[in-house]
Amino acid sequence: MSAAPFARGLVVSVQAEEGSPLDDPLILAALGRAAERAGAVALRAQGEANVRAMRARCALPVIGLLKRRSPGSEVYITPTLADARAVAAAGAHVIALDATARPRPDGEHLEDLIPAVRRELGLPVMADCATFEEAMAAEALGADLLATTLCGYTEQTLGAPLPALELVARIAAVARCPVICEGGVAAPEQAAEALGRGAYACVVGTAITNVDALTRTFASAVEAKAKALARANERGLRRRS
Repeated sequence: MSAAPFARGLVVSVQAEEGSPLDDPLILAALGRAAERAGAVALRAQGEANVRAMRARCALPVIGLLKRRSPGSEVYITPTLADARAVAAAGAHVIALDATARPRPDGEHLEDLIPAVRRELGLPVMADCATFEEAMAAEALGADLLATTLCGYTEQTLGAPLPALELVARIAAVARCPVICEGGVAAPEQAAEALGRGAYACVVGTAITNVDALTRTFASAVEAKAKALARANERGLRRRS
């Protein structure tokens, strides 16, 4: 197995929903620093400003990416070499990019992009894949890390159970480079199981840093229970009347 650019363990994805009050580089960098103090081995950050802020506040390696939507393409995680250059210039230690078989914008191709990032920018590539075949293709192109990030998020893999532990195990059984479990990890036990299935590291985002999503989940459960209690109380009052 080739050397990884960070230690084995937990990688925290520090990102915020669009429009969230948390979507501020200083706030996200503070969350990154908190993750570092609590035992994370690396951080995953989206956008140049956020990568810069985390580099300024945190000592951990930063896996950088740039999300950009383009007409005619479903690829939006660091879709082009220009995007990779921007993330590298912001200070990322690793470039994460979509390594699915889907058409890329601007006429670019994965078989050119991965070698170009490694050759021109001199940085390791984290290949965000959806299938076993995509992971094997990315490794053959020189990717340094193989991640299950996009399993369940492409047309071919919609509905796949997450986290993709079976996919992790299948890739890890034959891959020469480290395998990263990412996507849908909601509990510590799942993160630990991912390593047990052969993952070198596990990326957790929403379950740790997405306050918006966590609050919605708790609020929905509490609201549903409050309504059920109100209905039960109303029925009780009618029976007594």
